Amino acid sequence: MSNSRNNLINAFLIGTVGIAVAGAAVAQDPAQKAKAAAPRDADDPAKQRPMDTTAEKFDGTVFHAQVLLDRAGFSPGVIDGMAGVSFEAAVKAFQEARGIQPSGQLDQATRTALLQDRAPSTRRLRIDESDARGPFTAIPKEPEQQAQMERLAYRNLLEKVAEKFHTSPATIIALNRPDMILRAGTVLRLPNVLPTSRNYSNVKPQVAQLLSDLNISAQQPKAAKIVADKSDKTVRAYDKEGRLIAHFSATMGSDKDPLPLGNWKVNSVAFEPPFKYQPKLFWDVDDSEKEQMLPPGPNGPVGLVWIDLSKEHIGIHGTNSPETIKRAESHGCVRLTNWDAARLTQMIDNGMPVVFQA
Repeated sequence: MSNSRNNLINAFLIGTVGIAVAGAAVAQDPAQKAKAAAPRDADDPAKQRPMDTTAEKFDGTVFHAQVLLDRAGFSPGVIDGMAGVSFEAAVKAFQEARGIQPSGQLDQATRTALLQDRAPSTRRLRIDESDARGPFTAIPKEPEQQAQMERLAYRNLLEKVAEKFHTSPATIIALNRPDMILRAGTVLRLPNVLPTSRNYSNVKPQVAQLLSDLNISAQQPKAAKIVADKSDKTVRAYDKEGRLIAHFSATMGSDKDPLPLGNWKVNSVAFEPPFKYQPKLFWDVDDSEKEQMLPPGPNGPVGLVWIDLSKEHIGIHGTNSPETIKRAESHGCVRLTNWDAARLTQMIDNGMPVVFQA
């Protein structure tokens, strides 16, 4: 990590963090086994364009705005202190929802509206023993090898903590120090995305644990319609009055597997879904390969959430590569970060209309 980036981050923290407190991280991963889904989508590393994480791109003002946008329900994707297409889209959606001219620029009116949430940008939190124990595992590349595993778990503690706090491993290192020893009891400075409530109602204990592990607030607005827009690669939620209440950056479709435009409905929601790997559904996979049932886990092809739609093989789901959202392609489905997909599940109901538009 370069000195210039560390100096910039330190200066930002001194200026914006305010009072920080140490607290306990939430408990271990859930072990729910959802019904097997048969989606057509999966992350394709060959088509992913990684984010630029150079020191010059980090901006403290952007970082604080990302945290506040995330807390408000207008997700910028991965919180990393860098402006880009996901950040601009989140700002624009927030402006629209707050009656501000939707420029996508972090102007004074937008900053004032965001700062109505007086939350500091980071909190100091202690890693809990249940988080530190894992399980953690290496993820083999081939589906037949993945099928032999019990769970496609996090690779390491750093990856798990990054997902819990809607950020990247590189950002956690930058906010702390590159030589830190990550283990139970380690106190870290992390993006302040702690939920306002963990009082989850009408959900199974395993689902409540998953939502808590991803720092999803139990207090979510209820949507009446979901719109996935191919033109700007966003998923938006609207209430029954037609007001915009949430925004998520997304990956959706490709030239070979375009987003299936039309009006669909939510069939069901599965948490921790296994993934039925069907080569015949993938144009870029040899049909001679065998079908495989891949185990659940955050590093599975559809992540931790599958929202099944009335269009066969198509859904809205999580991902094992949050940094590629809006920068990659899919096999026709709509892909969100795991935390955004989980948050969306708390806004929707079965039968809710979902519009896929260009």
